[in-house]
Amino acid sequence: MKLSQRIESFISLGKFLREFTLESSNNEHSLKLNEIVKIDHVYNPWFTETNILQSVKAIGESLRKENIELWIKNYPKLENQTEVKKIGVITAGNIPLVGFHDFITILMSGNIFYAKLSSKDNRLLKFISDYLIFLNSDFKKLIYFTEDKLENFDAIIATGSNNTSRYFDYYFGKYPNIIRKNRNSVAILTGNETNADIEALAFDIFSYFGLGCRNVSKLFLPKDYCLNSFFENINHFESVYNHNKYANNYDYNKSIYLMNQIQHFDNGFVLLKEDEGLSSPIGVLFFQYYDDIQQVKEYLNLNKDQIQCVVSNSEIINETIPFGKAQQPELWDYADNVDTMHFLLNL
Repeated sequence: MKLSQRIESFISLGKFLREFTLESSNNEHSLKLNEIVKIDHVYNPWFTETNILQSVKAIGESLRKENIELWIKNYPKLENQTEVKKIGVITAGNIPLVGFHDFITILMSGNIFYAKLSSKDNRLLKFISDYLIFLNSDFKKLIYFTEDKLENFDAIIATGSNNTSRYFDYYFGKYPNIIRKNRNSVAILTGNETNADIEALAFDIFSYFGLGCRNVSKLFLPKDYCLNSFFENINHFESVYNHNKYANNYDYNKSIYLMNQIQHFDNGFVLLKEDEGLSSPIGVLFFQYYDDIQQVKEYLNLNKDQIQCVVSNSEIINETIPFGKAQQPELWDYADNVDTMHFLLNL
């Protein structure tokens, strides 16, 4: 299949995903996606209709023609790529379609996508695969899913926890590989943010209940920062407490803090705890005060291998993401800052 055909197919996929709504499902593919959106919470309670639709729309936006062309032009080798490799993929299941970027990168590189999907998220990507095959039947030779052990592949991309990454290293270390571990994202406030900035930051914190590596799990606050305005401007996410699993986590952590007399702030649906750590529990947001933003820069540098992205409007911090955009990555925003396309083109 020519590169131009692959590009055209993903452009068409993007259009379909952007235009999809639950109310306007009027063809075979829309009806099938509608069904998945409505019942996937049965298999994974975290996959609410809102969360799935948010992921579908974000991917649809990233697949606009201009975005794909801007991404692809960075890899001139793609035009002459003829050798086909079989790329094994083990996906995570923390947020809907979290494995999509590996999927598009492998297929756009002209290689075979051979995946063992997480049991927590194994319906949406299969639907997208079916839709691509509908658009161009040649994709049928490039997409394979298995429930069994991955075998006979040329390279591997595996995503999991810090614990599972040790097993991945053991089993797949002899192959060319990208093995991803836990990462978290942070937000740096300067005190000059507008109400709209904090409202947008709430999306970075609470989208997907905070389960993604791009979700903000920690705030850096200037000394003497007043949290009242922060709490007021995140109230539009108070409905997260209506979700049983989120509420259970919030209530559990609250009880632990109260019983152990651990100081924290509480607005009724999220707990703010001063902590030097990065990975906060569900229902909890860590924060840390700073006197000088250089302290924050030092922290970021020391912990760069654990940080996925940094959200801020500070001009002093490099490579930040605007408030509200953490969970809307572009095609060129690679997980762990590892260029997957470059890896595939140099196997």
